[in-house]
Amino acid sequence: MHTIKKINNDLSICGQIDPEELKQLADEGYKSVLNLRSPDEQGFQDSEELDIQLLGLQYAHLPTKITEINPQIALQIFQKITELPKPTLIHCDSAVRAIAMVLMYIATKQGMCLEEAFKQAENLGLLENFVNVKS
Repeated sequence: MHTIKKINNDLSICGQIDPEELKQLADEGYKSVLNLRSPDEQGFQDSEELDIQLLGLQYAHLPTKITEINPQIALQIFQKITELPKPTLIHCDSAVRAIAMVLMYIATKQGMCLEEAFKQAENLGLLENFVNVKS
């Protein structure tokens, strides 16, 4: 599973995970998966929720369009990340949304206000990608 990037002991990110990789994910000790993809995206895995639950992992789906990232959506995602059992894998199609959300989540947990976290993501070029990439 070379596509998974471990951010810390609790959170990892990746692009779309293949159904064949799900068992390995469970074997590696992951407890939950958060999917940020929208069902209308090309390559969306319709069976992902069932496949993950059959492996005993918790699944959450918060469809998030690239162009619709805002503080309210970020707070919903942060709340879900907080609630999910760890370690958690957060994924989207290319991992851009996932890494932006995870980095902003970590920044806010370290005391940065949401506006500062958004500014930092913007400075890193992550939010610029949201505007330039079509969903």
